[in-house]
Amino acid sequence: MDMKKAAEIAKKIVELDVRRDEMLEDLQTVIGKDAQEFLRFVQNGFLKKSS
Repeated sequence: MDMKKAAEIAKKIVELDVRRDEMLEDLQTVIGKDAQEFLRFVQNGFLKKSS
């Protein structure tokens, strides 16, 4: 196992997790208590980008 590569990947995962938390807080600021439900709605593809 390449420990250096594993540590780099783990660090990136932690950074993404922190950024996700920050973005979720931003979403909660914008739409309030329904942020989690809205996020699931978008994740499930119910909100399509119109062209």
